[in-house]
Amino acid sequence: MIAAIENIGRFTLDTSLSLRNTLTFAIQVIIRLLNLRTYNSASRMVFINQFYFTSVQILPLFLFVAVIFGSLVNGMAFQVIKNLGLYDYLGRLLMGFVVTEVAPFVTVLLIALRSSSAINAEIAVMKVNRELNMLDTFNIDPINYLFVPRIINGMLSMVLLSSLFSLVVLAIGLFVSSAVFGTSVDAYNDTVLQAASLLDIVIVLFKCATFGFFITLIPIRLGLSASMELTSIPVVVLGGMVKVFLSIVVIEVLSLIIRFI
Repeated sequence: MIAAIENIGRFTLDTSLSLRNTLTFAIQVIIRLLNLRTYNSASRMVFINQFYFTSVQILPLFLFVAVIFGSLVNGMAFQVIKNLGLYDYLGRLLMGFVVTEVAPFVTVLLIALRSSSAINAEIAVMKVNRELNMLDTFNIDPINYLFVPRIINGMLSMVLLSSLFSLVVLAIGLFVSSAVFGTSVDAYNDTVLQAASLLDIVIVLFKCATFGFFITLIPIRLGLSASMELTSIPVVVLGGMVKVFLSIVVIEVLSLIIRFI
């Protein structure tokens, strides 16, 4: 019994310490994001390379997933709507569920699986190889040069790719709607636009940016926690990915609470 209580207490303390360190690091990064002196030609070049890796190279796979997933969701949703005679709820379903919930969630999972793990391993390797110490030797701030461009890229990539996913799903919805209900393009557009809410759009954009911020910030922070041994790299990558997915769940739950308050 005492051992169980000690384990619970140790877990609570470790979780609290990790959360405090993450929030402290997040505040440091946000301060740098708001400082114009952070941005220079070197950081812009890092951002361009990261954006190409995160948003451009993933496009073929991303579009394939968007088409497959969009076809499945639209096919099932339209069939249910047709069977129950709920065509009036078509716009709400597409905007209130697919655009605001499904698109960001699928996008963040794809980016996290591909980019977050890569960033985590990259920073950990740089820590083990003492490359970060070399930057300090030359008075190069790693936050400005390495971290801020990656975090901006994560936020921008999340917003753009989630928007692209939504457009693909809505385009597929147009074809399915035309085939099932014989809906014209104008009627479909009117249905979708009438269901669109400015508050929902603001929330989904903020959620995407928040997703991008934390799925980049957490791998960076966990990569910095690696020791000087090569064996620490897979440990911090695994721990980082677990915490990334926990942050995704927390952000998703908080966004749902905000929407339905």
